[in-house]
Amino acid sequence: MLLEAIYHRPKQNWAYAYDRNTIHVRIRTKKHDVNRISVYYGDKFDCWQGLEKTEAAPMTRLYQDELFDYWQAETVPPYCRLAYVFKLESGTETIWMTERGFQKEEPTPTKSWFEYPFLNPADIFTPPAWVKDAVFYQIFPERFANGDKSNDPEEVLPWGGEPAPDNYFGGDLQGVIDRADHLEELGINAIYFTPIFEATTNHKYDTKDYMKVDPHFGTNEKLKELVEACHKRGIRVLLDAVFNHCGYSFPPYVDVLEKGEQSVYKDWFHVREFPLRVVEGIPTFDTFAFTPMMPKLNTENPEVKQYLLDVARYWIEEVGIDGWRLDVANEVDHQFWREFRQTVKAVNPDAYILGEMFHEGMMWLQGDQFDAVMNYPFTYAMHDFFAERCIDGVQFAQAIEHQLASYPQQANEVMFNLLDSHDTARLLTLCGNDKRRMKLAALFQLTFLGTPCIYYGDEVGLDGENDPGCRKCMEWDKEKQDQELLDYYKRMIKLRHEHAALRTGRFRFLYAKEQDQVIAYERADEEEQFVIVVNNGTRRRSVRLPMAAGEWHNVLTGEMHQASGIKMPVPIEGMSAVILRR
Repeated sequence: MLLEAIYHRPKQNWAYAYDRNTIHVRIRTKKHDVNRISVYYGDKFDCWQGLEKTEAAPMTRLYQDELFDYWQAETVPPYCRLAYVFKLESGTETIWMTERGFQKEEPTPTKSWFEYPFLNPADIFTPPAWVKDAVFYQIFPERFANGDKSNDPEEVLPWGGEPAPDNYFGGDLQGVIDRADHLEELGINAIYFTPIFEATTNHKYDTKDYMKVDPHFGTNEKLKELVEACHKRGIRVLLDAVFNHCGYSFPPYVDVLEKGEQSVYKDWFHVREFPLRVVEGIPTFDTFAFTPMMPKLNTENPEVKQYLLDVARYWIEEVGIDGWRLDVANEVDHQFWREFRQTVKAVNPDAYILGEMFHEGMMWLQGDQFDAVMNYPFTYAMHDFFAERCIDGVQFAQAIEHQLASYPQQANEVMFNLLDSHDTARLLTLCGNDKRRMKLAALFQLTFLGTPCIYYGDEVGLDGENDPGCRKCMEWDKEKQDQELLDYYKRMIKLRHEHAALRTGRFRFLYAKEQDQVIAYERADEEEQFVIVVNNGTRRRSVRLPMAAGEWHNVLTGEMHQASGIKMPVPIEGMSAVILRR
């Protein structure tokens, strides 16, 4: 065994409370290096007489990436305390792993054992249960629908024109209310809005007033009407909190710009040198990227902190929103997010707190800050396999399983899985306008663990390169919509809603090989089992899969298949999928 590859530490994603009774324990080993692992565990005050006073749980090889195997066992400590060690076996070799390292002889309880000191209910990371059943829809308000011409910007252009960084088409909140039937018929039960508060741009990420809906979108009362209308349809509403930075028209920033060091707001920002200016392209104050129109807020300042926490509380209390998406979340200090969570959850314990993150986010997912992050590592793996086809099946499976191994199970269950957004090129464009590839990507997204999010217009065939191309006006002319694609999305979303196994069931790959564009995976719970085969290549294939004996129903064609309990051949056309349910 390669001991240098073996890794475990208590807490985070390696030993964590899944619920009030269960602690998940994980360990990492070199890929294909260890045959069997058991975790011996007991109460640290009750197993001094030897291993016979402990429980032995076999560990399952749960995930695998290009370098490592990741193993997991569920433990149920009788008295909430957990002391544990690992027994690793490979051929004739047996090694014990304790907190102090490796040894060949049986370890003495509980000296040097790992510990999960106590299963405190307050420490259990418990994201809102409703998110596991949600299918999100991201709306960029300025481009979704124009429902009220009276609040259009003066320079508004005819709907459907070419998007630019600084043009307007008049999308507003009334437009969303008017088109709510479309969302409900699609099967959407949660909306994420990009910013709606007063700002000077069409994207509104340069906030001027955090307590006021932008007049081009409507009023605070209109937002409340929208939220109430959504709730009547069973649709939750998530707003965008831009707390990392404000806009150049934000009054405290304007005051600092005018008064410099004499401003009472000078400590609301990170100023390196007065007066505020840009020197050779670099502002003398911290900003989002190097954009002087978006000065970074000092969230360690008590006044800034209180102001923003009041904002977070206000829109939940007064309007009834169901949570916040947090912009540039990884650049804000952890302590602010801890207080943010306490503030939000005190008002609505079921509020969903979602951080924007383009990388691994374990440090924000320990129950004290976010419920989930925008799962861009998942997005990139999906692009590589389905859209760009620059990786094969085994590389895709390794990328997905590496991501799953990075977080506790309850975080994976509510992870925000997106395929595109206002910050990326459209999925259809990434797929080279090949709707077959797009459908396969959407199928995986909608049958995978976590919370899927559809970017507005993907379902009717909107395309577009990176910003501003990805921010086109929504197409409402049915003659110009791809109705076949829309029907496909409706069918796949309906399938997800109807079967809990596709939302919260177990996930595992059944087939993924090198230089092969076919993958197969299983979603299963105590009631149902799904086997899904995806052929992202162009040739017709037949793959043999381990299938439980019995009758299997082809969800897409209605055909019945009989499995004998051995590997069953599953024929599949190029650029297509087979969904089997038992």
